[in-house]
Amino acid sequence: MDRTDDERALAAQLLAVYRDLHAHPELAFQEVRTATKVADRLRALGYAVQTHIGKTGVVGVLENGSGPVVLLRADLDGLPVLERTGLPYASTVRARDASGAEVPVMHACGHDVHLTCLLGAAELLARSRQDWSGTVVALFQPAEEAAGGAAAMVADGLFERVPRPEVVLGQHVMPMPVETVAVRAGPFMAFSDRLRIVVHGRGGHASRPETTVDAVHLAAHVVVRLQGIVTREIAAHDAAVVTVGSLIAGAKANILPDTAELNVSVRTLDESVRESVLAAVERVVRAECAASAAPRPPEFFHEQRYPMTVNDAGATERVAAAFARDLAGVRVIDPGSVMLSEDVSELSSAAGAALVYWFIGGFESVPARSFDFRRPPAELPSNHSPRFAPAAERTIGLGTRTLTSAAREWLVPR
Repeated sequence: MDRTDDERALAAQLLAVYRDLHAHPELAFQEVRTATKVADRLRALGYAVQTHIGKTGVVGVLENGSGPVVLLRADLDGLPVLERTGLPYASTVRARDASGAEVPVMHACGHDVHLTCLLGAAELLARSRQDWSGTVVALFQPAEEAAGGAAAMVADGLFERVPRPEVVLGQHVMPMPVETVAVRAGPFMAFSDRLRIVVHGRGGHASRPETTVDAVHLAAHVVVRLQGIVTREIAAHDAAVVTVGSLIAGAKANILPDTAELNVSVRTLDESVRESVLAAVERVVRAECAASAAPRPPEFFHEQRYPMTVNDAGATERVAAAFARDLAGVRVIDPGSVMLSEDVSELSSAAGAALVYWFIGGFESVPARSFDFRRPPAELPSNHSPRFAPAAERTIGLGTRTLTSAAREWLVPR
């Protein structure tokens, strides 16, 4: 479809915004530069802007007569990942994480895409005020990757500061073909629990392991044994994933350390399954510590929890119908329930609002008609990969249109 001069100009502006955001990512609750850029652009569009909500969150409100309040949400933060995309605007940023360690930083999950798309939708809605009535709330949330940003904004009085919405709308770029949207009513994304587990041994010299309790050996048995929880304790018709993402122990080959630390991710789609898996994780760790004659019990730190993402059935039906009406050439699919996790539902729950969250495709290498969400091609880099690089212009164009279409489904036509 041919674009007007205004559409081409907006696309060029948004691409420049995206490249700048991509080159300057910031970690959770450190998104000061990003928040400033967002706030300045919203003010220029005529939005009433509030900043520093939940530390670094930004909200812009555009009141345009009587009608529903619609909240559009994007996330601000990057990840501690060393970028390997080869892009000319690739991030070279390094920062201190919450523990004080220096780490590389990259927008490896596409939050720079989400930010840019919401800024684009905010502009299109501001330009077309003569066509609709209601209120648009453009919310830019910090620290999605830390599972605390949405809750922090709510705790900081978000819905005492801005109008309470009837619906919360949001999206995530995924390793799917461009011109593809995935949305599902009901249970959509999983609970996620992140545990830090410390097991205790008794250190010593590597040449005399009989005088020690080897924490590395103990931790290795824990890692292997945890994999049996899903395969042997969870019914085949239930869904669960247990992943040990890191095992930290020791500093030299000839020193056995006193402790080992495991960082564990648990994903589930049912509260009772979640409770069973978490209980099994603790049981397995304690049993392995006892089997190794650990001198102290293990320590468990429940560091993050994402709620389950459940899309409102009626609202999702309306959004899917709007996409079918407004997005010519876009394939809308049902991906099923997935084991990814999000904290966007903290916002809808606190507001008492309906939630609709969907995925947009960001890659050009796979034909849309042959794509199967559950069996993506191995060459497509996943979110959190150092090579995650969506096709910027087409993805931003799609995401801007989906947010605008979904918002206009609730706003009253004039």
